[in-house]
Amino acid sequence: MTAAERTMRLLIIEDDRESADYLVKAFREVGHIADHAADGEEGLAMAENGEYDVLVVDRMLPKRDGLSLIGALRAKDDTTPVLILSALGQVDDRIKGLRAGGDDYLPKPYSFAELLARVEVLSRRRGGPAEDTLYRVGDLELDRLSHRVARGKDELTLQPREFRLLEYLMKHAGQVVTRTMLLENVWDYHFDPQTNVIDVHISRLRSKIDKGFERPLLHTIRGAGYMIRDGIR
Repeated sequence: MTAAERTMRLLIIEDDRESADYLVKAFREVGHIADHAADGEEGLAMAENGEYDVLVVDRMLPKRDGLSLIGALRAKDDTTPVLILSALGQVDDRIKGLRAGGDDYLPKPYSFAELLARVEVLSRRRGGPAEDTLYRVGDLELDRLSHRVARGKDELTLQPREFRLLEYLMKHAGQVVTRTMLLENVWDYHFDPQTNVIDVHISRLRSKIDKGFERPLLHTIRGAGYMIRDGIR
């Protein structure tokens, strides 16, 4: 399966909100998962704590510029492919970006079709096994490409955040998932907002995937977090 055929998980690090919204929407429309960071510090934290196929990094960022961000990742032996976007498009600028650790450099303005093709190439070059696009736990099934969720013969309708929550839990099936892990990877928070947002969404998700079924799959592990697993009673 090629990068063009499978779902990629991408991190867009871009401070211009309009540009970021456009990219996130465009990547999601072609079936990929796109997260967003609005500055260099947030982007570095998300890149270090997340699992991404490719990072798309604007060069001129607040708090920490793009080249410094890339350098920090490479210093920790993080080999995630990086495509640099920049209004600085001269030859010397591109050379500087590549030598800083970037894998590709695309000057602004650019076409999304070209950006997508370059991201797919970087993902292919990285190699390694493709991330699963279909998760199963017992009779519960989640298809990341079609966004279809079903339990047995019943199709389930989830809101976008509920889908991301279930996807993350199923990706870590059989493991305890903490509140911090959910806040960082589902809500993109790197702090505890001291709200009951997780409890509310877990309750809603449980009512959709477990209510009316004989065997519950989503479990609260007291004092630790949550786990999705077949066979716990």
